[in-house]
Amino acid sequence: MIVYLDNSASTKVDENVLKEMLPYFSEDYGNPGSMHSIGLKGSLALDFAREKVAKLLNADYREIIFTGSGSESINLAIKGVAQQKKKGHLITTSIEHHAVLDSFENLEKEGFETTIVDVEKNGIVDVNKIKDAIREDTILISVMYANNEIGSIQPIKEIAKIAKENKILFHVDACQAGNSENIDVKELGVDLMTLNGSKIHGPKGVGCLFKKRIVAIKPQILGGSQEFKLRSGTENVPLIIGFAKSLEIAQENKVEYKKHLTQLRDYFIEKLLKIPDTMLNGDDKKRLPNNINITFLNIEGEAILLMMDHVGICASSGSACTSKSLDPSHVILALGRPYEVAHGSIRFTMSKYTTKEELDHVIEKMPAIVKRLRDISPVHLTMEEIQNG
Repeated sequence: MIVYLDNSASTKVDENVLKEMLPYFSEDYGNPGSMHSIGLKGSLALDFAREKVAKLLNADYREIIFTGSGSESINLAIKGVAQQKKKGHLITTSIEHHAVLDSFENLEKEGFETTIVDVEKNGIVDVNKIKDAIREDTILISVMYANNEIGSIQPIKEIAKIAKENKILFHVDACQAGNSENIDVKELGVDLMTLNGSKIHGPKGVGCLFKKRIVAIKPQILGGSQEFKLRSGTENVPLIIGFAKSLEIAQENKVEYKKHLTQLRDYFIEKLLKIPDTMLNGDDKKRLPNNINITFLNIEGEAILLMMDHVGICASSGSACTSKSLDPSHVILALGRPYEVAHGSIRFTMSKYTTKEELDHVIEKMPAIVKRLRDISPVHLTMEEIQNG
């Protein structure tokens, strides 16, 4: 049995999504910018996808910019706003995706000032800390909707209200939220929002940026007039169609998805925590329904991943974007956990295809894996030592 529990990294493409994409690879394959019949078919399909995404987000179709990934969308939002304004101060949190944190670091080299707000021990930011970080020259706040490693869901509406009161633009990385959370941009009160396809049973290599029409940003990719002159390059029509369809399916089924996976999540957490010297990372309630992040004390993350893979269990020790790094998770460290805890943290993330039988297979295999690795581990911390610092 192969059990895939790395769905925060990438999801299986839904069959209905694939079916809708296929004609645009080999039949209606024209460049949507071309003025002949095949190109016009692509252009019409592109318009239809844009309208679909806009409707799902409760936005205007001119507010949807298609990109090549969530990371590109984040870069376009953050660097685009900052470089358009030319100077100012930006705020984010310590558990953001590296696309956000690295963009902030890049902007610091360009002369912008930034504040990284720490989160609480449960992985959720205190809105008062965001408020306290605001300065007269603050131009942008960027906070992720739901964390990709520990699943913590942030108080987006409250932060949006603070940003609006202070006339500051607010960007949200919602890449992990598309399956289960409300993405109505008017109800949330956001100015910019990032989504991508690979987390919602759509294709890899496609994402979008919602940008209010009144928000001015500087393009990051130059060379053409595509995407309202904000993102040059021939639009990848089949992937964009797949993204739009996957978002539609996800939002139509989010209530059922959330109920089903929350039950599986809580069952899985309860069983895994029966293994001695384990702990849950992140809030036990305000988290994505598909996310389980567990620390197995006295075990190194890469070792446990290899042993799990040997028995057909696919998971991760953090974000897929940093999976080849030996550094401990910056997200777990941001919770105030020591390095030893961060190194032994494993992320299990389910999908709509995950079954209880698959989870039971993992539950059956994990105690022996943990015991074997602890028997040869040179580290022997206890839960009491961790809790007492």
